[in-house]
Amino acid sequence: MSNAVLSIQKLEAGYGSKAVVRDFSLDVAAGEFVSLLGPSGSGKSSVLRAIAGFLPAMGGRILLEGRDITGETPERRNVGIVFQNYALFPTMTAFENIAFALRVAKRPQAEVEKRVRDMATLSGIDEQLTRNPAEMSGGQQQRVAIARALVTGSRVLLFDEPLSNLDAKVRVTMRREIKRMQREVGFTAIFVTHDQEDALTMSDRIVVLNGGRAEQTGNGRTLYRQPATPFICQFIGASNELSPPVARRLLGAKGE
Repeated sequence: MSNAVLSIQKLEAGYGSKAVVRDFSLDVAAGEFVSLLGPSGSGKSSVLRAIAGFLPAMGGRILLEGRDITGETPERRNVGIVFQNYALFPTMTAFENIAFALRVAKRPQAEVEKRVRDMATLSGIDEQLTRNPAEMSGGQQQRVAIARALVTGSRVLLFDEPLSNLDAKVRVTMRREIKRMQREVGFTAIFVTHDQEDALTMSDRIVVLNGGRAEQTGNGRTLYRQPATPFICQFIGASNELSPPVARRLLGAKGE
């Protein structure tokens, strides 16, 4: 893909001498929302950790805007990451959590104030900035984590199962909020999930992983209606295993 902002080429990654990701390649366009979907142990989180620099590559290359970042440390990669457990500092306010990376980079106070408040407005947490994480709901903490990932100006955001700790109603709301923020900021998203509805309702493309390899890549309708392997057919599931709105959208307006 000539306009790829992120290019993963024949990636092999794992722990010790054991590879859990094998021959994985993916090009992601600027502003695209790509989900890595699969059951536990499929390798999706390992791909994300390799992109972030937390898991060394055993083979292959990772390019960000044409720059080879395969061997670079996480702090030099200029990607933001939103963790499953939010990873907020419990003794810091929301403001200080969002500002943390800017403080480490020794940015001027006026810049810190402006960028934090801009991200708080975007994330809908203007009124939460003086609160500690324990005083906020799960959804509010998630918004703080997203604002913190965006505040440094990262154009690529990695989401590691970010909705799994939220109840069903808040989960639906956060799906919409993440997509809204992506449209407004224009960041590129790599979203790891084991939940089919998260992937099918949010993604431009979905990569289904199985055994550390990409089993099939496509949009939701293609995966749902034209599964390439028995695994895809079984994992994505029949229409009665998805909520009616999602199933109707994937099958088409006439429900064919």
